[in-house]
Amino acid sequence: MTARERLEAILARLEARAGEERVFMKLYAKSARAAAAAADARAAAGLSLGPLDGAIVSIKDLLDVAGEPTLAGSLMRREAAPAREDALVVRRLRRAGAVIVGKTSMTEFAFTALGINPHYGTPGNAADKTLIPGGSSSGAGVSAAEATSDIAIGSDTGGSIRVPAALNGVVGFKPTARRVPLDGAFPLSPSLDSLGPLARTVAQCIATDAIMAGKEPFELAPLSLAGLRIAVPRGRLMDSTDAIVGAAFDQALKRLAERGAQISDIDIDDLLGSMREATRAGSIAAMEGAEIHADWLSAGAKTPVDHHVSGSLGRAMQVPATTYIRTIRRRAELAAAMDERLASVDFLALPTTPIVAPPIAEMLADEMHANRIEGLLLRNTQVANQFDLCALSLPMPDTALPAGLMLVGRHGHDRRVLGAGLAVEWLLRGQAR
Repeated sequence: MTARERLEAILARLEARAGEERVFMKLYAKSARAAAAAADARAAAGLSLGPLDGAIVSIKDLLDVAGEPTLAGSLMRREAAPAREDALVVRRLRRAGAVIVGKTSMTEFAFTALGINPHYGTPGNAADKTLIPGGSSSGAGVSAAEATSDIAIGSDTGGSIRVPAALNGVVGFKPTARRVPLDGAFPLSPSLDSLGPLARTVAQCIATDAIMAGKEPFELAPLSLAGLRIAVPRGRLMDSTDAIVGAAFDQALKRLAERGAQISDIDIDDLLGSMREATRAGSIAAMEGAEIHADWLSAGAKTPVDHHVSGSLGRAMQVPATTYIRTIRRRAELAAAMDERLASVDFLALPTTPIVAPPIAEMLADEMHANRIEGLLLRNTQVANQFDLCALSLPMPDTALPAGLMLVGRHGHDRRVLGAGLAVEWLLRGQAR
């Protein structure tokens, strides 16, 4: 099919459910059709702008598009000034021939990992619409999984790409922070925020990541699994893991070992405990988010705000600046210690989330239960953000509901993580070379 034909098929699907649409906040049908037609004309002439030329791409609702306010999942932003230009990553995607189909839904201001938005509605999980999609890139995860986009662009501050990727059964990549520019992306936590892709294959993530990072697309060979040193933190990050997730994870490790990977245990609980102590007064995301939203927090919001968001930010507003500065300084020390700890291995391997997606109704009915679930969803993924690492989530096969395997690499080792991801993806799909 041509790019235009694939786009029209997607638009027809979305039109058929327009009355109950929750995955997309806005569609760009006119400009997408023009971009798809241009991609098809280049293809007919034997020309190409690269691997994303003609790819159907969705973008998270916190990325600027020129001429419209960036909502970031909030009612408050509807009266914001229109963006003067596209976000830098959106401009790069357009130049690479990507067809931007629309903006996907998200949790308000990118808070919370459940994927629930009380203002604009919650997209149901691609595997079962009664289940949570994961957040904060909720629409991105569903869009990639249900194929209403080839590639979805999300953001990740504590797991907001990898959680919905795992719960919806797609690949999600969180690059090393600041490797992909954040210009034109509504912030949550400048110290922790990353922009990255969700897609159905690692190869799609590799191509998209290169474009977003401003690099020439590159061919990346899969790493050899033989001799690959994979370490499993079997302490607190494995607690309370669902049987379905644990069994799939153990089976994945077994298959890796059969291909020659060296699987060993590693203890990082001391570093995790030190980070927990350093952020006891307030998380970095909440403290930095409180500064971003200080004006309306001080004056009071004139429109409804998700109480999970306003509550967390309001508490963080009370944390002294000296505490924040000491937290950032301590984080840098612990990130260096983690880098030294990981120097003797190639990657960490973990279940991306220790649980599969629970029902939306359960989360709405019991707030204490929902808070516990959110803590579990973020527990493993936030390690990469807190310690300034990169990480890739891959779907694990043969599970009743989607679950993810996460590879975590050292700061700046993005290509190695992606190369390993190619090899592990082939292995899990039964295509190992």
